[in-house]
Amino acid sequence: MIFASRRRFLAAAALMFTLIPGASAAEPAKKRTVAAAEVWARTELYFGTNRSNGEVSDAEFTSFMDSEVTPRFPDGLTLLTGNGQFKNASGVIIGEKVHVLILLYPPQMQDANKKIQDLRELYKWAFHQESVLRIDSFSFVSF
Repeated sequence: MIFASRRRFLAAAALMFTLIPGASAAEPAKKRTVAAAEVWARTELYFGTNRSNGEVSDAEFTSFMDSEVTPRFPDGLTLLTGNGQFKNASGVIIGEKVHVLILLYPPQMQDANKKIQDLRELYKWAFHQESVLRIDSFSFVSF
């Protein structure tokens, strides 16, 4: 019963806030300027950190970012760190720390695919990885 009355209260509060035009009726409504969105390519790369002789250290990964990633994508990027898991070639489920690199770039960027593939191959070679997961999509972007 408490949950049902709480839901009704929250629904009523949400409705009220959508009906109230502003903090004061005397204030004129402000127009929001929305930048036009462009379609950009989005690539996510998932860099695992486990390896046979330990883990890729934060210092090693930072060095890889500074020497390999940033020079290829100097206009900006996003790096997230978390925990993930995968099934390796032997069928064993492995949990590990993972770095997720998110790149947004104009689809007409001619050398983007080569730069991304080079990063994947360099990381696999340097840190003895089976793979670097790549996910590609398109996003509407405005700045």
